[in-house]
Amino acid sequence: MKAQDLMTPTPTVITADESIPKTAEVMRNLDVGMLPVVDDLTSRKLIGVITDRDIVVRCLAEQSLIECQVRSHMSASPLVYVNERAPLEEIVEKMERFQVRRLPVVDARMRVVGIVTQADLAMRVGRQNPALVEEVLQRISTPGALVH
Repeated sequence: MKAQDLMTPTPTVITADESIPKTAEVMRNLDVGMLPVVDDLTSRKLIGVITDRDIVVRCLAEQSLIECQVRSHMSASPLVYVNERAPLEEIVEKMERFQVRRLPVVDARMRVVGIVTQADLAMRVGRQNPALVEEVLQRISTPGALVH
């Protein structure tokens, strides 16, 4: 199974120039916890991600919500993503190593084409391999440092 088989295709994206309040509104309306950040809406080239946690910890906690832009609070380094042809093993390895529940999926030109989430794994892999899904959940949820 590859990323293209697991992913939610054509996700909503946001640009680095967008405001944090607008970004939070989009997340609320879509009921998502992460948006890929792209250079512009036409090219959709991945430059980072922003999560609901980024907004709370990096912006709201600093009491600068209104004037914040995505570029000031997005995660860009290391940029963790998979190619649309990435096998399940690579997806699992990256989720575990970087302790992320969501991975942007890009094509050969780094354009965002989808997102693979922990829920996608549970729904599409869980029946055939529940132990794998349990392992991913456990390793992603390990408190402290990154899993090596």
